[in-house]
Amino acid sequence: MELGLSGKRALVTGGSKGIGLATALTLAAEGAKMAIVARNRETLREAAARILEQTGQEPIWIPADVSVEEEARRAVAEAAERLGGLDILVNNAGTSAARPFAEVEKDAWTADLDLKLFGAVHFARAALPHMKQAGGGAIVNVTAIGGKTPGASSLPTSVSRAAGLALTKAMSKDLAADRIRVNAVCIGLIRSDQIERMWKAKAPEQTWEEFSRDPKHNIPLGRIGEAQEAANVIAFLVSGAASFVTGTSVNIDGGIAAVL
Repeated sequence: MELGLSGKRALVTGGSKGIGLATALTLAAEGAKMAIVARNRETLREAAARILEQTGQEPIWIPADVSVEEEARRAVAEAAERLGGLDILVNNAGTSAARPFAEVEKDAWTADLDLKLFGAVHFARAALPHMKQAGGGAIVNVTAIGGKTPGASSLPTSVSRAAGLALTKAMSKDLAADRIRVNAVCIGLIRSDQIERMWKAKAPEQTWEEFSRDPKHNIPLGRIGEAQEAANVIAFLVSGAASFVTGTSVNIDGGIAAVL
C-alpha cells in the first residue's frame, strides 16, 4: 500500500524513545522529513543518529518540555521553519502515573494534565497555522486504553487520557473544514522502558519472550505488543491511505480492552 508520505513534514513529541522513536523511524523510512521533540538532549541526539543510520534521513531534534506552552510554540516554530512547513503532528509525549484516587494530590493532577492533555493542546494550536498554510494535515493523539475503560488505581492517567479522546473528537469536528484530520490511538501493553522495568522487577527469572507471553497479562493475542506495531498504525493514520478517516480512535492492545 502506498502511504504517500514522501516529502511530508512531520513532528513527533516524545520522539526519542519507545513508540515515538518507532513512529519517527517509520515515517522517515517512508520518506517524511522529521522533527523529534523530547526533554532529554542526549537521548534526542542518540535517536536522531539512529534515524539517520537506519533511514538515511537526517531529522531535526529539538529539546523542549511539551507541558510548557512557550516551549511548545518554540519547538513547532523551529520545526516548521527548518522543515519548510508542517503536515503531520504526532502527540506522543507522556508517562504513566497510576495510583488510587485518595493518594493523588493536586500537584499530581496538574502535572499529568499539563503533560498529556495540554501538551497536545499546545502543539496542535501551534501547528494549526502551518497546516492551514499547507492546505491540510493530520494529527494523531497517542492515548491509552485506560481512557476508555479506567480501572481502580489508574489515576490521574486514565482521566488525562479520557480527556485526550474527547479532545480528539472535538478537534476533528472543528478542523475538518481545513482538511486537517485528527485521530487517536489507545495503547495497551506495548514494550517500552517502563514495561521492561516492570519485567525486571516482577519476573527477572523470565526471558522477555516468557514475560511477554505470561497468561497473567490477560492479552487475547497472547503477548505484549512491540513499539513498531503501534508505529505502523500511527503511520497509516497520518498517511494519504487514511484520507477519509478522522475523529476516531484505534485500540493497539492485543484485544485486551472491553470496548471498541
